[in-house]
Amino acid sequence: MRTFWDRVRHALMFEVVGLIFFIPCSVWVFNHSVTDMGVIGIFSSVAATIWNFIYNLGFDKTLIFLRGYVKKSLKIRVIHTILFEVGLTLVTLPGIAWYLQISFLDAFIMDMGIVIFYLVYAFFFNIAYDFIFPVKERKIIQASASK
Repeated sequence: MRTFWDRVRHALMFEVVGLIFFIPCSVWVFNHSVTDMGVIGIFSSVAATIWNFIYNLGFDKTLIFLRGYVKKSLKIRVIHTILFEVGLTLVTLPGIAWYLQISFLDAFIMDMGIVIFYLVYAFFFNIAYDFIFPVKERKIIQASASK
Protein backbone atom coordinates (compact mmCIF):
# COMPACT_ATOMS: atom_id res chain seq x y z
CA MET A 1 0.00 0.00 0.00
CA ARG A 2 1.23 3.50 -0.73
CA THR A 3 2.46 5.78 2.04
CA PHE A 4 0.81 9.04 3.04
CA TRP A 5 3.52 11.12 1.36
CA ASP A 6 3.39 9.02 -1.80
CA ARG A 7 -0.34 9.70 -1.98
CA VAL A 8 0.30 13.44 -1.54
CA ARG A 9 2.86 13.36 -4.37
CA HIS A 10 0.47 11.38 -6.59
CA ALA A 11 -2.46 13.73 -6.02
CA LEU A 12 -0.44 16.92 -6.57
CA MET A 13 1.31 15.62 -9.68
CA PHE A 14 -1.97 14.38 -11.11
CA GLU A 15 -3.68 17.75 -10.69
CA VAL A 16 -0.82 19.97 -11.86
CA VAL A 17 -0.18 17.96 -15.03
CA GLY A 18 -3.95 17.70 -15.61
CA LEU A 19 -4.41 21.49 -15.40
CA ILE A 20 -1.57 22.05 -17.86
CA PHE A 21 -3.60 20.10 -20.41
CA PHE A 22 -7.16 20.91 -19.25
CA ILE A 23 -7.23 24.71 -19.26
CA PRO A 24 -6.15 25.38 -22.86
CA CYS A 25 -8.16 22.43 -24.22
CA SER A 26 -11.32 23.44 -22.34
CA VAL A 27 -11.11 27.05 -23.55
CA TRP A 28 -11.08 25.77 -27.11
CA VAL A 29 -13.77 23.06 -26.65
CA PHE A 30 -16.26 24.94 -24.44
CA ASN A 31 -15.73 28.44 -25.83
CA HIS A 32 -15.42 30.10 -22.41
CA SER A 33 -12.70 32.51 -21.34
CA VAL A 34 -9.35 31.40 -19.97
CA THR A 35 -10.39 32.97 -16.66
CA ASP A 36 -13.66 31.02 -16.47
CA MET A 37 -12.04 27.72 -17.42
CA GLY A 38 -9.11 28.43 -15.12
CA VAL A 39 -11.51 28.93 -12.20
CA ILE A 40 -13.43 25.77 -13.16
CA GLY A 41 -10.16 23.89 -13.58
CA ILE A 42 -8.75 25.03 -10.23
CA PHE A 43 -12.06 24.45 -8.40
CA SER A 44 -12.28 20.98 -9.93
CA SER A 45 -8.61 20.36 -9.17
CA VAL A 46 -8.95 21.21 -5.48
CA ALA A 47 -12.10 19.08 -5.20
CA ALA A 48 -10.40 16.28 -7.13
CA THR A 49 -7.24 16.44 -4.99
CA ILE A 50 -9.22 15.99 -1.80
CA TRP A 51 -11.44 13.32 -3.39
CA ASN A 52 -8.38 11.60 -4.92
CA PHE A 53 -6.71 11.17 -1.54
CA ILE A 54 -9.84 9.93 0.23
CA TYR A 55 -11.02 7.71 -2.64
CA ASN A 56 -7.67 6.03 -3.35
CA LEU A 57 -7.02 5.32 0.31
CA GLY A 58 -10.48 3.74 0.63
CA PHE A 59 -10.10 1.83 -2.65
CA ASP A 60 -6.75 0.35 -1.60
CA LYS A 61 -8.06 -0.59 1.84
CA THR A 62 -11.02 -2.29 0.13
CA LEU A 63 -8.66 -4.22 -2.18
CA ILE A 64 -6.59 -5.36 0.80
CA PHE A 65 -9.74 -6.43 2.65
CA LEU A 66 -11.14 -8.32 -0.36
CA ARG A 67 -7.95 -9.68 -1.96
CA GLY A 68 -5.05 -9.18 0.47
CA TYR A 69 -3.04 -6.96 -1.91
CA VAL A 70 -3.35 -3.70 -3.88
CA LYS A 71 -1.95 -4.67 -7.29
CA LYS A 72 -4.50 -3.62 -9.93
CA SER A 73 -5.41 -5.58 -13.04
CA LEU A 74 -6.64 -3.80 -16.16
CA LYS A 75 -10.25 -4.55 -15.16
CA ILE A 76 -9.70 -3.16 -11.64
CA ARG A 77 -8.05 -0.02 -13.10
CA VAL A 78 -11.07 0.62 -15.34
CA ILE A 79 -13.50 0.15 -12.41
CA HIS A 80 -11.27 2.34 -10.20
CA THR A 81 -11.23 5.18 -12.75
CA ILE A 82 -14.98 5.10 -13.49
CA LEU A 83 -15.99 5.09 -9.80
CA PHE A 84 -13.59 7.95 -9.11
CA GLU A 85 -15.12 10.09 -11.86
CA VAL A 86 -18.72 9.33 -10.81
CA GLY A 87 -17.98 10.53 -7.28
CA LEU A 88 -16.13 13.61 -8.49
CA THR A 89 -18.98 14.55 -10.84
CA LEU A 90 -21.42 14.53 -7.93
CA VAL A 91 -19.12 16.93 -6.08
CA THR A 92 -18.30 19.37 -8.91
CA LEU A 93 -21.54 19.64 -10.91
CA PRO A 94 -23.29 22.21 -8.65
CA GLY A 95 -20.18 24.45 -8.56
CA ILE A 96 -19.82 24.47 -12.34
CA ALA A 97 -23.50 25.36 -12.85
CA TRP A 98 -23.35 28.11 -10.23
CA TYR A 99 -20.06 29.73 -11.35
CA LEU A 100 -20.83 29.77 -15.08
CA GLN A 101 -24.51 30.63 -14.46
CA ILE A 102 -25.63 27.75 -16.68
CA SER A 103 -28.32 25.12 -16.25
CA PHE A 104 -27.58 21.83 -14.54
CA LEU A 105 -28.09 20.14 -17.91
CA ASP A 106 -25.50 22.39 -19.58
CA ALA A 107 -23.17 21.91 -16.60
CA PHE A 108 -23.72 18.15 -16.81
CA ILE A 109 -22.86 18.12 -20.53
CA MET A 110 -19.73 20.17 -19.82
CA ASP A 111 -18.85 17.92 -16.90
CA MET A 112 -19.22 14.84 -19.10
CA GLY A 113 -16.69 16.36 -21.51
CA ILE A 114 -14.38 16.99 -18.57
CA VAL A 115 -14.97 13.44 -17.31
CA ILE A 116 -14.08 11.95 -20.70
CA PHE A 117 -10.88 13.99 -20.77
CA TYR A 118 -9.95 12.96 -17.22
CA LEU A 119 -10.94 9.30 -17.69
CA VAL A 120 -8.40 8.95 -20.46
CA TYR A 121 -5.85 11.12 -18.66
CA ALA A 122 -6.27 9.29 -15.31
CA PHE A 123 -5.91 5.87 -16.90
CA PHE A 124 -2.58 6.71 -18.55
CA PHE A 125 -1.30 8.91 -15.72
CA ASN A 126 -1.82 6.14 -13.15
CA ILE A 127 -0.10 3.52 -15.30
CA ALA A 128 2.85 5.88 -15.74
CA TYR A 129 2.89 6.77 -12.04
CA ASP A 130 2.87 3.11 -10.97
CA PHE A 131 5.70 2.41 -13.41
CA ILE A 132 7.82 5.36 -12.20
CA PHE A 133 6.93 4.91 -8.50
CA PRO A 134 6.13 1.19 -8.03
CA VAL A 135 4.41 -0.09 -4.89
CA LYS A 136 6.55 -2.39 -2.83
CA GLU A 137 4.11 -5.23 -2.16
CA ARG A 138 3.98 -6.62 1.36
CA LYS A 139 2.09 -9.72 2.21
CA ILE A 140 -0.64 -8.85 4.69
CA ILE A 141 -0.87 -11.38 7.50
CA GLN A 142 -4.24 -11.33 9.15
CA ALA A 143 -4.54 -12.55 12.71
CA SER A 144 -6.95 -15.43 13.01
CA ALA A 145 -10.01 -14.86 15.14
CA SER A 146 -9.61 -18.21 16.85
CA LYS A 147 -6.54 -18.68 19.01
